[in-house]
Amino acid sequence: MRSSVYSSPNSGSAASAKVDIQMEDRLEVFQGERAEIQCNYSFSTEPHMMMIQWFVKSASGSRVRISYSDLTTQTVDGSTEYSGRINVSAGAGGEVLTIRSVRIADEREFFCEVNGMAAGSGEEKTHLAVFEPPEGPLIEGVHSGISVSRELPTKVASCEARNGFPKPNITWYRNQVPLRPTQGQVNIVTLVTRTSSDLYTVQSDLQYKVTKEDRHAFFSCEASFLVPGDTRTSTSRQIGIIVHYPTTKVELWKERPRGLVKEGDTVEIRCRGDGNPPSPLTFNREQQPEVELDSEDGTLTLHEVTRRDSGVYQCRSAGAESPEEVVGHTTLTVHYLDAAIVVPRDSEVMFKGESLTATCNALSSLNTTTVWFKSGEEVGRGHTLVLQDATFDTAGEYVCAVTVPSQPDMHTTGSVHIVVEGAPEMKRTEGYVSLKERAGKLVNLSCDARGRPRPIITWSIAGSQSWREVANRVTEDTVHSLVTVKLTSDTTATCNATSDMGSETRSYAIEATPPSDGSGVVIVVIITCLLLLAVLGSVLYFLHKKGKMACGRSGKQQITAEKSNRDEIVVEMKPESKTEDVVLLKGVNGEQRPPNEQYMDLRN
Repeated sequence: MRSSVYSSPNSGSAASAKVDIQMEDRLEVFQGERAEIQCNYSFSTEPHMMMIQWFVKSASGSRVRISYSDLTTQTVDGSTEYSGRINVSAGAGGEVLTIRSVRIADEREFFCEVNGMAAGSGEEKTHLAVFEPPEGPLIEGVHSGISVSRELPTKVASCEARNGFPKPNITWYRNQVPLRPTQGQVNIVTLVTRTSSDLYTVQSDLQYKVTKEDRHAFFSCEASFLVPGDTRTSTSRQIGIIVHYPTTKVELWKERPRGLVKEGDTVEIRCRGDGNPPSPLTFNREQQPEVELDSEDGTLTLHEVTRRDSGVYQCRSAGAESPEEVVGHTTLTVHYLDAAIVVPRDSEVMFKGESLTATCNALSSLNTTTVWFKSGEEVGRGHTLVLQDATFDTAGEYVCAVTVPSQPDMHTTGSVHIVVEGAPEMKRTEGYVSLKERAGKLVNLSCDARGRPRPIITWSIAGSQSWREVANRVTEDTVHSLVTVKLTSDTTATCNATSDMGSETRSYAIEATPPSDGSGVVIVVIITCLLLLAVLGSVLYFLHKKGKMACGRSGKQQITAEKSNRDEIVVEMKPESKTEDVVLLKGVNGEQRPPNEQYMDLRN
């Protein structure tokens, strides 16, 4: 609040009349709001006549009255830019000038002139400040890449704050650190325009000398602007820029397969440079730098590699951003496992009792293990297999399996077939077998012999003329013979197994025992007893028919149970060689048949 005291000379008095006027130095409002400018005044001597006028300073600097009032009248001047937009009202100790819908153009000085004639006169002013926050800021980066090789700062982004008042200020940031104009590094070019509505639009271009490190940097801008009683800021979004820089390093690696490489694999070698944009890449082998290998998008593919593909591979980068050639290296090792070689090869003949040493080797770039198998079962470990004191069981197929422990899918096998030759030998060790069997019985005799060459079996049988060979089966080195002999007397059978390497025999001594006689005597006794029982039954039946036996209801004898028991008598004998059955037959209704109707059934 500013206060001014004005004095007026009074010719009729020694003292001067005074008027005190008080107004705000500055009044701040947003555009579109209502502004109320207070003008308070007081007189040292009561005025008899008073006049108050409001003036505004025009754009040309002249003062234009906009309102007039006295003790009886209050009038707003017409034909001014404020006609119809202001009104003046009396307030406590003065007047209030009210401006509706404040505009940017209203930012100027308003004067309040008080004239009390003889009581004194004077004036004061208030500066009306109008504010409008800007839109944005809006940031936009350049879409093309910026090369680090440029010597002068290059535009990297622009920032715009629109329609603000007073004029906003723009500040640039890199990774939230403010950028200041620096010779040869940072230039900031600002363009300010004012619209027909008196609002400011500020456009700022950032010119910056980029480095490779700026590829990960973020740039933003901040608009600062005034508001009533304060200063505010608004920050844009962060943007990155595209930085072009030369390749300084090339990285080369094996993409697949994972782990060790073996013959037959498909290998992919990838190459990547650290430049932007990526420079063209070429592949070659170190020992043949002039031969460019076929590749695509930084990938070299080698199909079905062999050990000859082992070596050092190079990747070269050269381009517009990379005037100097950059080379990367990687070493490819293709591991291998050759076919197993077994000594002796294929097949080997041994004699019974001999010893043999077999070896199995497979050339490999890695450590290997060797296991020997026969018929699916492990029989040895290591590159050497020793067969000692050969028997016919030693013969067969021996397989050596060579594997790489560090690469389980690398394996190979080899084999050798062992043949053992020797004189025939019987399956059972007993050369002489003694037996006892009943005369007339059929006896089976077998003979199993083994040998190489395969033996031939012949039989020599003394004591029986009734014999025949019922089976003869042979394999690669065995023969089985089965004969059936019917015993008629003591018999001697000899099996002879012979080959070019020798012979071996096996003898059977069979004692023929006669059948037992006790069984016939027993049969005769049983038959005699049955006949006696039949005769006794016939007599009883005859007496009954003649009526010589006392029969009556009271004196009838109950012999049914006993008779029934006799009727069911059966005698069975089973000797070792045969069985004889004798059955006492019954008549109709369970009665005993007479002797002349009985018969005997013998089953051998």
